[in-house]
Amino acid sequence: MDTGQAALKRLCDPKAKVSAHYLVEEDGRIFKLVDENRRAWHAGVSIWNGERDLNSASIGIEIVNGGHDFGLPNFPNAQIKSVITLCNDVMVRNKINDFNVVAHSDIAPERKQDPGEKFPWAQLADANIGIWPEVKTIDQRVLIDPKHHDKKYAQLVQTALNYLGYGLNISGDFEQTTQSVVKAFQRRYRPTKIDGIMDVQTLAILTLLVNNKPRNF
Repeated sequence: MDTGQAALKRLCDPKAKVSAHYLVEEDGRIFKLVDENRRAWHAGVSIWNGERDLNSASIGIEIVNGGHDFGLPNFPNAQIKSVITLCNDVMVRNKINDFNVVAHSDIAPERKQDPGEKFPWAQLADANIGIWPEVKTIDQRVLIDPKHHDKKYAQLVQTALNYLGYGLNISGDFEQTTQSVVKAFQRRYRPTKIDGIMDVQTLAILTLLVNNKPRNF
């Protein structure tokens, strides 16, 4: 939404049927709206690691930002500082693994783009919040053409994305849903180019993440 005041009003309106546990304003103020042990309505239709009732299985933090609808503004330093403080506290108390720190776009890639490609995930990872994989390659040659590709290769990619938590059918078809998931993945881990195409660089990032995710997680 355009302003924090508008977002706060909507999140507190019973008729809106939407809520979150926390709201972080641009100036760094943190509003606690729902107790963490209560269900909030922040995730919507979504999936992560096979869980489809994420409203009941996650803690929702809304971060005030106009997003794509209002020019995709930058996130102020004071706001990100508060987000880091809040996330560190929430993660420690609830024993949340870094691989379960997710964007709305990760859990609902066909519906959502927030917090968007300007969100500083690398800065959060430096503060022990989530993952930021570093790869050396800048090679962006296309590996999977959505219309003409080896199904077995596409299945391997879908399996890897599923392993990280994204919800996909292992069909071998690089259809619209898979492309939406790849876009969400790129928006999170390779925000400089978001096209839904599996290229060398995107695969390198995906491989690094899969190799570093705990097997017993």
